[in-house]
Amino acid sequence: MSLYFILLIFTISFPLAASWDSRFKYFSKIKALIPAFTLTAIFFIPWDIVFTKNKIWGFNKIHVSNINYFDMPIEEWLFFLVIPYSCLFIYESVKYFFDLKKINDFSRKLFLIIAILLLVVAAMNPNKSYTFWNFLFCGTFIIIIVPLLKFKNYGNFLISYLFTLIPFFIVNGILTDGDFDFLFETNPVVWYNNSENLSIRIITIPIEDFFYWLLLFFMNVSFYEKFLNKLKLNS
Repeated sequence: MSLYFILLIFTISFPLAASWDSRFKYFSKIKALIPAFTLTAIFFIPWDIVFTKNKIWGFNKIHVSNINYFDMPIEEWLFFLVIPYSCLFIYESVKYFFDLKKINDFSRKLFLIIAILLLVVAAMNPNKSYTFWNFLFCGTFIIIIVPLLKFKNYGNFLISYLFTLIPFFIVNGILTDGDFDFLFETNPVVWYNNSENLSIRIITIPIEDFFYWLLLFFMNVSFYEKFLNKLKLNS
């Protein structure tokens, strides 16, 4: 079993086991989860394929399976199901345990400032593919698409995002750490072409990954809320 696959199992184990908890009834929301995952994956997977083919990032064959589609290991395909499922569970938990409506306006303004900064940095780095496209997509999504989807739970999303950074540091830290060698050969699971990013790392994680995750999570959550509201209206 590959290291990448082990990390995916680790990530989804608790959310999957708790999916039938009567407090959250998370699995009962599957009709909103599936289309949210699907729409997000339709955007992210082609991006992933193009970047992999152009060696902007890649996967160490030592740590992934031999099952590949479009040059990407099966684990990377599963990533776009396992990670959103697990982290939307965190989002639902935050909604259950906290009343964060009072920080909605602050959170919305904070994300707007972040989005503007991302677009400025993107404009300053047109030759760094990961930085440019990642920041452009993330900034544009926050400024244009999120309001169009009539998303309102900015406070819940902000706190959820901060909570998800805990497993993010663990899982992504292992994926990007070339010295994680107590059981495995050295070399990171996922490598990056540093000429295509800002070469700024938080421990071992490229700074771009934090905004890649922000976009991935925000896209899943905003689509999820849209479908969830539609199901409530039709019930």
